[in-house]
Amino acid sequence: MIAHFVDFDSDLEFNYDDCDSYEVEMGELYAYTESPEFAENEESFKEFLESKDFQSWKELDEEAQKMLLLDILQTADHGDKIKRNKAIEALLYMAQGIFGECEEVSQQKSNCRTCCFLLYKHGAFNILQELLLMEISNNQQGMSREKQQSAISMEESKQLRHILSIMYTMVETLRREDDDDSDEMKSAQNDFINDLKENLNEKDQSLVVILFSMVSKFCLMSCTNFPIRKVLLLIWKLILACLGGFKLVNSRKAQLRREAGLNVLNEDPIEIVAQMPASNPPTSAADILGMNQAVTRQRRKRMMQTEAEDHSQLNDNSDSNSTMRKGVFEEEKVTSIDDPTSTGGGGDTKPEEEPVTDEGNEENEEDADTTTTAADDDAHDNEEEADDDDDDQQQGPDPGIMTPALPRSGPSVMKTEKIENCIKLETDVGQVAARLFTIRKEQQEETVNKISNVKVPSGLPWIPKACDRDVQAFFNVVRRKFIGYSYNGDMKTVAGLPKPTQESVGVLKSHLYTSLSKLQVEKEVEINRYPFTVGKEEVIADTATERLYQALLLNLPKYMIALLQILLAAAPSTKNKAGDNNSINILADILPGKNQNRQTHVSTVQLGVDVNRHREVIIKSISAIIILLLKHFKLNHVYQFEYTGQHLVFANCIPLILKFLNQGIVGFVTTRNTIPCLEFPECVIGEQTPLSAEKLENMDNEGNSWRNLFSSINLLRILNKLVKWKHSRTMMLVVFKSAPILKNALKVRQAMFQFYVLKLLKTQTKYLGRTWRKSNMKILSDIYQKVRHHLNDDWAFGNDVDTEPWGFQQEEFTLRSNVERFNIRRYRITGHNGNSTHVSYTPSSDEDYLPVNNNLSSLLNQDLELPEDFQQSYSLWMELEVYEQETNWDELLQIPTIG
Repeated sequence: MIAHFVDFDSDLEFNYDDCDSYEVEMGELYAYTESPEFAENEESFKEFLESKDFQSWKELDEEAQKMLLLDILQTADHGDKIKRNKAIEALLYMAQGIFGECEEVSQQKSNCRTCCFLLYKHGAFNILQELLLMEISNNQQGMSREKQQSAISMEESKQLRHILSIMYTMVETLRREDDDDSDEMKSAQNDFINDLKENLNEKDQSLVVILFSMVSKFCLMSCTNFPIRKVLLLIWKLILACLGGFKLVNSRKAQLRREAGLNVLNEDPIEIVAQMPASNPPTSAADILGMNQAVTRQRRKRMMQTEAEDHSQLNDNSDSNSTMRKGVFEEEKVTSIDDPTSTGGGGDTKPEEEPVTDEGNEENEEDADTTTTAADDDAHDNEEEADDDDDDQQQGPDPGIMTPALPRSGPSVMKTEKIENCIKLETDVGQVAARLFTIRKEQQEETVNKISNVKVPSGLPWIPKACDRDVQAFFNVVRRKFIGYSYNGDMKTVAGLPKPTQESVGVLKSHLYTSLSKLQVEKEVEINRYPFTVGKEEVIADTATERLYQALLLNLPKYMIALLQILLAAAPSTKNKAGDNNSINILADILPGKNQNRQTHVSTVQLGVDVNRHREVIIKSISAIIILLLKHFKLNHVYQFEYTGQHLVFANCIPLILKFLNQGIVGFVTTRNTIPCLEFPECVIGEQTPLSAEKLENMDNEGNSWRNLFSSINLLRILNKLVKWKHSRTMMLVVFKSAPILKNALKVRQAMFQFYVLKLLKTQTKYLGRTWRKSNMKILSDIYQKVRHHLNDDWAFGNDVDTEPWGFQQEEFTLRSNVERFNIRRYRITGHNGNSTHVSYTPSSDEDYLPVNNNLSSLLNQDLELPEDFQQSYSLWMELEVYEQETNWDELLQIPTIG
């Protein structure tokens, strides 16, 4: 495996976006084992050129190019399988940019864009969709049970792979804007996007539904030869083309908030997080111990040198009869310079200060004789550290700084000499304090110079929010305190409250944020309460997201389960067991056939890299599909998002993502499984040199993996979406012991990655206990600095009301019933545990609210269509239920009516 691990002391360079660059996305479409097929595509295209007596593509004019393309498309509809496959290979060669006639990658890219517009203009995309349906049907009929359980190689999916590659290239190329496009090309691009959106109206026959059904069949082991990687990539790019990316979601959200009369926060979360610096990962206990010992040694060395300099200066300024001694001091403990009786050194001190006497001076001399010097070794320094802790607990003056001892005086010394010595002592202590201040200032300047390139934010990056629940809870607390009672529903009356409390209410209301989801839920409650008035006025917006939801709704649970099954199979640590026919084989579309399988060292290494790269691309596409669906469904209607999220939770999405993060996430995001010379189109343009073992070993793979970091951030965003404001799901994080997993993930020094990890830790901090919070104060500090907070948010403190376990299950059941009621009322579809029942796709009509016909004669005159099974057994029913049964009609008429 080609691996390169980056230095963890520096931040990872990464720019989060909807997808990677065009060249990278096109290269990830093809596996390294597909390289021999590129030459076959070129040969097939040349056969069509020779059949029309053409030499090369670039020499043809527009009319000749059109003639050639129409001939290829006509052959693609031919009944002969061999000719049809040749035509598909020629179309793929055109979509790949006629690379055989290109000398540079830029020329191939330009040809690719021109050919994709030409293919769309002449209806190639619709023809390819029909060919896709035909190939799916042929594969289902020809895939026997014995063949499903046998070893499947990429040969079985060759035609499907070629069709999907052409469609993917067209979608990926035409959905991107280019400044060099002409007005005709821009118009064709808009028409192509609109055609994809209109295709969603076809429900079961739409392209997205066809591809999702391929995913479901692949997981059900009914069609194991489907090229699942290309299917997932095409689904991802279709969603991007039809619904848009993350920037479009933010702009659409701002537009909807303006239409609803809500305030708009001019914040782009992706841009704000991109400007954040990455935090240092939490340090282990061993690292902290070693770092503290090194810092302590350096500090003591500097202080010993300073002590010697001060001692020489004091000796020059003092009298010849005065004696000086050294004192051991700490940098951060300075005694008051106004206290002339402060004693130096680390010797014993008395509880209260007493007048200086001869005996006291003699004791100071004895202490000075036993004081350690600057020549002590490091082992003795460690003993002094332990002694310092004991000295801190004693009473008396702090042995903080070096203070000179008072000079000895005989009985004949006058009182005036003692006063002069005290004055000198004050001057000496002031010099020492000034010297300490100078040292401290120099150290601070050195520290500032080292981190001068770090941007220190002036405040929190996010605007705090407050919701109606926070304001109401605050009103309840202050009203009970100052008035003696509280009442719900009134968030305007502030009578009887002090002025500071009224100002607090004003601050809360100034940060009040009402979400679109809250308005949608309130509107749904109102519709259910007043179906005859409000229900008739409901207008369902005809958007691409609404069409996609209606198209996927019937089998949405199966699709979500299938995506998670493939994600589990593509996890880095998942190994396919030999002989296990029940496990999903995601490597079928990259494993070479028996004829191509050459067991050499270079081919083995290349295949190993290709397998890891194949897994990473699948993880990338699945994570992008799920996060895009969740974002767009939530913006369209919150219950569409909740329906999708619930089935993800039911399919164990939360433990799956935690398992993914627990499998060496640091190595995953810093490992690049890429061989640049084998990437498309570099592998077909220019002079190609054979790949050798030395070239593989010396491969330059500096930097982190954009693909893996993108996948990891998407999975974290999905996890945040699922657990946000859901106490029951947050408790799942606690039960699955996600805190140490997320703490270890903070070692990835990337701002956006750490931001979503900190959000997950913030949601469960109150459930982790006081001990965890005390030992992870750095994490709490990072949460406060980087994550948005709600005013009066008690995320860091345990609250008995919020941690009641008996309310969690009821909360999930209530949400589930609301979602089911929404789907039944709006789409006539219900589903439990992945089993959906289709009633009708039409929204609720006035027939539900018509009065009941109680007229017997009118009911008997109505024509009633009986079921076929009843018509077949009608005579038997008459014999058993009518003729053989005796009915006393008088008793029936005498039954009293129920009032």
